[in-house]
Amino acid sequence: MLGELSGVWWGLLALGFIGGVVSGSFGVGSGIIFIPALVLLFPMSQHSAQGTALAVMVPMALLGAFRYWQEPDIEVNMALVGLLVAGSLGGVLIGTEIAANVQGHWLRKGFAVFMVVVAMRMFFMPAKTAASGADPSSPSQTISATQRSPSDD
Repeated sequence: MLGELSGVWWGLLALGFIGGVVSGSFGVGSGIIFIPALVLLFPMSQHSAQGTALAVMVPMALLGAFRYWQEPDIEVNMALVGLLVAGSLGGVLIGTEIAANVQGHWLRKGFAVFMVVVAMRMFFMPAKTAASGADPSSPSQTISATQRSPSDD
């Protein structure tokens, strides 16, 4: 298998390392790094890049989550994790079915628009202060904080 990757294996190893650092540091899915890199730097289709990123995400996310869970000052709310897992398992089945039926160039464009919208929203989001009294680890407070209208800011 490595014979098929001769000349690019070091690039993939470096990409994995960078994706791991970014994912662990910012808590983002590796797809943000891996999908664009695999499509732009390596000869891979959008569909294959997405499937590869999902496969890589499992061991990386488990190790990263375990490391955060070990930190005494960081609370990983297992009830919240369970609810997110339950929803995401159904969602990923539907999402992969949708993606399998969309042409790669449209999928790539949709992915790019999604990343730009999320980036703009995060960039212009006002800073949250400790004085607001919101506990970000509490699901009810997190949900109510996200349900505010933009005029509340």
